[in-house]
Amino acid sequence: MRIVEAFIGLASGIAVGAGFVAFITVLGIVPRLMQLSHSESKIIFYQFAIVAGVFCGIFLSFSDYAVNITVFGLIIWGLLHGMFVGMLAAALTEVLNVFPLLFKRIGIDNYLFTLLMALSLGKVAGSLFQWVIFVK
Repeated sequence: MRIVEAFIGLASGIAVGAGFVAFITVLGIVPRLMQLSHSESKIIFYQFAIVAGVFCGIFLSFSDYAVNITVFGLIIWGLLHGMFVGMLAAALTEVLNVFPLLFKRIGIDNYLFTLLMALSLGKVAGSLFQWVIFVK
């Protein structure tokens, strides 16, 4: 029975991993990030960072290992997570052109930057509120 469970777990992991790679590839996050930062020659570091991040995430998700870090380390950790989620959301909206099309449709395209900043700051404020008030 353990062999069947291991096979199902491996197949599920491969399916999720392939979906993650397809998602990152379709969004074009890494090429766009390299283009914006003018660091096309550092592609090997981007590849290593993605693979290392995935393996660290797998390890922390499936092990009982607890990470004990200081408040400063927690701030850095949260900043890195926020950067990842923000870049993922920005890449998704850039690929789909969601906000520019929506704002143009409803006639407020002159306020695009202001509304995007309001969305970003609102997301940050909401996340801080959740972590400070509800997570103890």
